[in-house]
Amino acid sequence: MFKGKRIDVSATDTLIGEGSVFEGKVKSEASIRIEGRLIGDIECEGDVTIGEAGNAKSNITARNVVIAGVVHGSVTTKGTLTITATGQLYGNTTAQTLVIAEGAVFQGTSKMEGKQGAGKEAKPEPEKSSSGSQSYGSVAM
Repeated sequence: MFKGKRIDVSATDTLIGEGSVFEGKVKSEASIRIEGRLIGDIECEGDVTIGEAGNAKSNITARNVVIAGVVHGSVTTKGTLTITATGQLYGNTTAQTLVIAEGAVFQGTSKMEGKQGAGKEAKPEPEKSSSGSQSYGSVAM
């Protein structure tokens, strides 16, 4: 019955509405929008949007992710992670493009992977300190 149906990953297929609480793993081929509360991991072939009223305790893997609400967990995207002015991310991210609006909160580490560099991990050059030990550079937000 569904074999010939092609899924549009750009269309929002799943909505967890404001006032709703969902616990468990979500796996979807189409896009997802969270306006309520989600506890559990998300694996999505499309885009994931956490709305302003949305709250997710979740590790998110998706094509693109937009955070306007609150996320506690890691975010991995093949494309763009956008944290809007109302968005808060407490966790690490791996993305090809990272957009953080003024007023947004991001507490964690980010790893940027370009189209050509995906899968290849670059190692930072050690910095020499005056004590002779080696350390690696870091960024605090």
